Amino acid sequence: MSMPIEIKVPVVGESISEVVVSQWLVAPGSAVQQDQSVVSLETDKVNVDVPAPVAGILAKILKQNGESARVGEVIGYLELADSAVASVAQARVMPAAERILAQSGLPAAAVLATGPGGRLLKEDALQAVGKLSDGQKIPLVFAEAEPVPVPVPVPVPVPVLTAALAPPVAPLLPTIKPTLPPAPIADPRQELVPMSPMRRRIAQRLVEAQQTAAILTTFNEVDMSAVQEVRKRWQESFVQKHGIKLGYMSFFVRACVDALKAFPLVNAQIRGDQIVMQHFYDIGVAVGGGKGLVVPVLRDADQLSLAQIEKQLADLGARAKAGTLKLAELQGGTFSISNGGVYGSMLSTPLLNLPQSAILGMHNIIERPVGVNGQVVLRPMMYLALSYDHRLVDGREAVQFLVRVKQTLEAPERLLLDL
Repeated sequence: MSMPIEIKVPVVGESISEVVVSQWLVAPGSAVQQDQSVVSLETDKVNVDVPAPVAGILAKILKQNGESARVGEVIGYLELADSAVASVAQARVMPAAERILAQSGLPAAAVLATGPGGRLLKEDALQAVGKLSDGQKIPLVFAEAEPVPVPVPVPVPVPVLTAALAPPVAPLLPTIKPTLPPAPIADPRQELVPMSPMRRRIAQRLVEAQQTAAILTTFNEVDMSAVQEVRKRWQESFVQKHGIKLGYMSFFVRACVDALKAFPLVNAQIRGDQIVMQHFYDIGVAVGGGKGLVVPVLRDADQLSLAQIEKQLADLGARAKAGTLKLAELQGGTFSISNGGVYGSMLSTPLLNLPQSAILGMHNIIERPVGVNGQVVLRPMMYLALSYDHRLVDGREAVQFLVRVKQTLEAPERLLLDL
């Protein structure tokens, strides 16, 4: 007789208490292999696939696609395959392992025995129940007993820097999710569509940014002739050596890092009544992920070459659209860049990615008449916008920062000469 195993919503990140069942990847009655993904869960930050701990059959689904579930809640059942039952019956569970499994409610059938002669060791049980490196126990994804209580994460005293992960700051919207059912729509031309967790979080974060920071925006324009000339001259060699095209974003990342070093307050953050000076440069790059805007982070961007920046951006962008970014890749960031130009935007005022103090907005490149050496000529021009928190950054620093970015892009050799 097969043994039922509960499929539970795992802990998917600090501050995430609810998920939406995005899609069951196998149908009820279908066989699954050990570690095969059985269901995809959508959170307000990332998507998470839940794997099967053992080979078996998906017996029952409790939560359908599109329904919400809380962390630790049972959303389905897996029946153990006969071969797995037989192997467990032959395995000898060591006393220490038996105590751990009894405390956690995890059946021995769900644990891979690695000891001599098929013995189920203490280490096997510890790995199965999921011990963190610091010794904190996390809830089980699969268990046979009642749901394991979800521990309250201990706040870590470092800034959480992405649009999805910053700590809430009052005042906020009373709630994004209505407490009462919405009124029925009488007009047949209208349709009620539930907000996804990510869209609800984005709405909350945008309002939070406007209500918390003193946001101002300063503008400038940059002649992209020099960058275009470098790309045209070296593109073929660059692709042959690095296997990826030289784009515009790598120039902007390098130019921003250079300007952040010159004006460190733009890279700083406010924490209470103190200023956090950050002597590293983790640059968030806003990407449309299909279900909403996400901001994956380039770590230590000051140490990356143009080719490394382009490769990481291509990887992060592809996985953002596929919904496979990891939570850690959305955490952190000291400064952000948003490129509305890829969608045709000529000018915008980007909102801050709290608790960061500034964000650069890129826009489309248009040939416009400009004055050069007393003559009117056509040049590929781009408007730049820097939104900043006036509580920390004065207008003088913001304007000088943007001028520095402009100067670097119009003369990229400045980066090589350290000017």
